[in-house]
Amino acid sequence: MVGKAKGMENNDLKLKAFEAAKSSLMNSLHQLQPVNKAAQVVEALKMAEELYEQHGEWNDTNATHLVNVAQICLNEIGLGSTSATAALLHETIERKWLTPVEIEKQFGGAVVSILMNFTQVSGLDPKDPKTQAELFRQMLISLASDARVILIKLADRLDTMRSLSKFQPEQRLKRSWETFHLYAPLAHRLGLYRLKSEMEDLAMKYIYPKEYKYIIKRLQETTASRNRFLQNFMAPIEDELRKKEFRFTIKGRTKSVYSIFRKMQNQEVDFDEVHDIFAIRIILDSKPENEKSDCWQVYSIITDKYTPNTERLRDWISVPKSNGYESLHTTVLGPENKWIEVQIRTLRMDEIAEKGLAAHWKYKGIRQEQGIDEWIIRVREILESPDTSPEDKVEQFQMNLTSSDIYVFTPKGDVRKLPARSTVLDFAFDIHTELGSRCIGAIVNGKNSPIKQELQNGDVVEILTSKKQKPKNDWLSFVITSKAKSRIKQQLRDIENSDIQHGKEIFLRRLKNWKIEDSEEALRKVNKHLKLKKPTDIFILIAQGKVDLTSIKTLLTAEDEKAEVKEENPENETEKVETIDNTDYLVIDEKLVNIEYKLAKCCNPIFGDDIFGFVTVNEGIKIHRTTCPNARQLNQRWPYRIVKARWKGSSKAGAFQTTIKITGIDEIGLLNRISEVISKDLRVNMRNLNVNSRDGLFEAQIQLYVEDTRHLEMLIYRLARVQGITKAVRMK
Repeated sequence: MVGKAKGMENNDLKLKAFEAAKSSLMNSLHQLQPVNKAAQVVEALKMAEELYEQHGEWNDTNATHLVNVAQICLNEIGLGSTSATAALLHETIERKWLTPVEIEKQFGGAVVSILMNFTQVSGLDPKDPKTQAELFRQMLISLASDARVILIKLADRLDTMRSLSKFQPEQRLKRSWETFHLYAPLAHRLGLYRLKSEMEDLAMKYIYPKEYKYIIKRLQETTASRNRFLQNFMAPIEDELRKKEFRFTIKGRTKSVYSIFRKMQNQEVDFDEVHDIFAIRIILDSKPENEKSDCWQVYSIITDKYTPNTERLRDWISVPKSNGYESLHTTVLGPENKWIEVQIRTLRMDEIAEKGLAAHWKYKGIRQEQGIDEWIIRVREILESPDTSPEDKVEQFQMNLTSSDIYVFTPKGDVRKLPARSTVLDFAFDIHTELGSRCIGAIVNGKNSPIKQELQNGDVVEILTSKKQKPKNDWLSFVITSKAKSRIKQQLRDIENSDIQHGKEIFLRRLKNWKIEDSEEALRKVNKHLKLKKPTDIFILIAQGKVDLTSIKTLLTAEDEKAEVKEENPENETEKVETIDNTDYLVIDEKLVNIEYKLAKCCNPIFGDDIFGFVTVNEGIKIHRTTCPNARQLNQRWPYRIVKARWKGSSKAGAFQTTIKITGIDEIGLLNRISEVISKDLRVNMRNLNVNSRDGLFEAQIQLYVEDTRHLEMLIYRLARVQGITKAVRMK
């Protein structure tokens, strides 16, 4: 029974809180002009009540929260009926109680647009507000197409902070950090200083509870002494202002708890050593044309009575802040040799300082809704302009937001800002150079994507990598970020330098084996023959296995054997050389025994191929395929060197090297599928793999070892059946 009674008591408290919020909102609506705009808000409130009652939650804390947010929009920020209506209805779409079509039909397209935008912005969840503050703010501005969404979000967060004691401890801390680093700086930037100060104080209450309680206690203990000081300080000033016939109001304003805390930290002092704990604000009732002269006249009166600190003069009347703030600040030495800040402003300036630019419409003679529309445009300009104010410690970085920026998420929820049209590869290099260098694609929003796919705002990207992947020249044709381009160029240079060094070592070692002493002459001869642009190009070709070292040896040692190793000419016709028909492993001309032979590199014959032998000067007999590109010339020029050859018995497993060319569509995982067929399914040993990708097409040349022609045919057949491969052939 006790539990039931407590539950009823809690419901009564919630109901009272809701009725109080509703009553406050209705009072604010009486000031709305024109009257029909207020009627729209009343209708939205009625609809919200009915929906909450229908779902058994009409007196719930959430319902009170909605009304409070609408009240803050109207009273404390200065927004109009459209924003108040959206504030009352924003949970109806999130809870799917109403559809956008239903809301538009009753309240118009502007309300629906704000609601849809608000729902999108509310989905943002910074993982670390302390380090992602600037990025989050830029993303918030980018996604909020209507600036009213951000202002309603500020109202929403302020009411959340006012009722934060109802949340769980971990939620209190999370929301406090977000408020402190994200929302309070936004309020400050828009000139909503009262909102900013309240947010900071409420956040500090949960982040630094001991320090907060200490400062509150000391402020309470020193209230009486501050009031006496204020009276003694202002007495001569008031007399002089009355003599000059000024109409004025004087307020003593204690600094916010957080401002005092920050001064104590920055100056490394205790509470009693903070000199400007409170300030005096003189508010003049002046005509618009006399505002500036009146403020400076009051400044003159104050500085005649008390010594000013000229270094602390702040003139925001001649040049107002970007958010519209106007005021004249000076610090003077008052009674008891205490420094005190005096702020001089007019009624108009004071209201703008309290409500930000929203107060401007009142003083321009513009209809409220039209004035708010002008203010919203100005809000957008402020949010998108750089802010270098030293007062805001969170705004440390100059803003670099353009309409072409996009925001992309990692799988863990971290946010990265990139230029529009950035690709998967740009994103990978933005995270880490090593990740970009090994990138073979990505999973974007759950779907496989190639490295060149352009990313969109809000994409969730998981990078896929391979240890075999290396940067390629064609990557430079589609990456757009300077970071990606510079990293790719640097790594390509590193790869080239490594290849040059490795290729040079191989070349010099082979020259030594071939007993060629003049390495410079040999290098000149090779470069001339291959028509290479740079002397180091041959080293790169050697390192990458793109040139046959046997052909280089032939070029340098036997001029009359150039034809045997010349580059393949596609115009050459292939012609079979007749060999013995009848079929031990390799028999060369049956009459010859213990003869040294080698398999020719130009055609790489394998067991089962029709073959013939060619007697060389220094390397014994070379075995060629009868379809070798060089077969015709060898037969015509040196027929006396050709000997018959045939295979006999069975081959040794994996004894023959050959090259396969594969073409297909460039897609994620294709290389893995090829590797599985070759290495796992058929257990073939690969010697070298060269892959090129351009315009969505994939081409690979694979050097591997097979048993015989039948083994090779089976491999080609299996590869041709792999999804994504259009053709697989043995290279001649």
